[in-house]
This record gives sequence, structure tokens and C-alpha cells, in this order.
Amino acid sequence: MIVYGRNPVREAIRGPRTVSVVWATEHAAREPWLGPAGVERATAAEIERLAGSADHQGVCAEVSEYGYAAADELLEAADAVVVALDQVQDPRNLGAICRVAECSGAAGVVIGERRAAQVTAAVCRASAGAVEHVPVARVRNLADWLASAKGSGAWAFGAAPVPDAIRYDQPDYSGRTVLVLGGEGRGLRPRVAAACDELVKLPMRGRIGSLNVSAAAAVLLYEILHSGRRLDKGT
Repeated sequence: MIVYGRNPVREAIRGPRTVSVVWATEHAAREPWLGPAGVERATAAEIERLAGSADHQGVCAEVSEYGYAAADELLEAADAVVVALDQVQDPRNLGAICRVAECSGAAGVVIGERRAAQVTAAVCRASAGAVEHVPVARVRNLADWLASAKGSGAWAFGAAPVPDAIRYDQPDYSGRTVLVLGGEGRGLRPRVAAACDELVKLPMRGRIGSLNVSAAAAVLLYEILHSGRRLDKGT
């Protein structure tokens, strides 16, 4: 796999993946985190061809394939927070959600094997390299996995702007928590929503009816971090 952009390449070097080779322009090769060795000089056009994108910031790298985590292991900690995504298909949204999950200390992100964005170079770029540090797991059936997660003592909260949903700051988010977010446009599918213990919603005071899924993830994850008393354990 080729990853591109300064943050994604830097985090790939810092993370668990094997980095085979790094290509950089003369200017980008001066970055101190690249080190004095192991960098091949290339023109911007050559890097664009390797990366398949003009959004490379002068650097790209060949790395080993992304290693997905085991979904059931994400909830091992008693206060684990996991983000579960129901058919989120935009790589930029998946990347942004992984970034906020990593920054907020979530234990991982769960995605579906089908009809969902997977961890690609574009996702690495959108996450600013966060996918190298936050585990991402794939499951065949999200509703079934939620049932299994609840069986292990987790509570599942689905984000849905429906009349019977409660305000996002009302639940008790302590303990094992799964935040479930729906795909762009259609939201949570009925079976996934039914698998949640509670549905929560954000107040919409403007003229637009909803937030982008990655923006909603940021608001809800930090509410979980705050109200679940996880901030007491350090920032």
C-alpha cells in the first residue's frame, strides 16, 4: 500500500506497519522526522503518480497492508469506548472519525466488511495518520456484533435524530460504551437502531437538519469522555 502526505507517512513510520521505502521531494526530504537515510528523492510529478493523488505534500511511502484488529478485543477494558459505523462509505468521513477516535482515547472503531469504506490510502490521509494508532476492526454483521458487545456488558448508544431519542447529554456513559453512527444520508438502518440500548440526538438549532457524521462523532465522543468521568484519568 502507498500512503501519502506528511502526517500519514510520519505516523506510518512511528506505527506498527513495515515501511519499505519513502519517496520525497528535495524540499520535503529536509523534514527531520524522515531521518538521514532510507529516503529516495523524487519529483512532485513522480510522487503524484505513485500516490495517485495530488494531495501528497511532497512525500509518500510504500507500507505493509493495514492490519485490522479483532472486534471482540476492543471492549476488554472496563471503561472502553468503541465507535461502530453503520455503512459509512465516504473515506474522508471514516478518516476523520478515526482521527477523533484516536484523539479522544477510544479503544477502536468497528466497520462493516461490505458497503462501507475500508482503510485505504485516502482514509490514512484524511485521518492524518491516526489509523496507525487506533485499532480498526471489521465485522460481517454490525447488528449481530452489537448484540455480542452488549452480552459482554457494553451499552450501545445509537445516534439518530428521531422523536423518541433522548438528548445526547442525558445517558450514563460510564463503563463499556459503544457509540453507533449511521451512514451518510440514511443514518442507522432499522435493525442496527433496534440493537442499540438507547438512541441519542444532538439539538439542531440552525436551519440545517443534521451534522456531518464525523462532526457528530466528535461532539458525542467528547461528551462520553466528559460525562463518563474518563477525563479524571488524565488528558
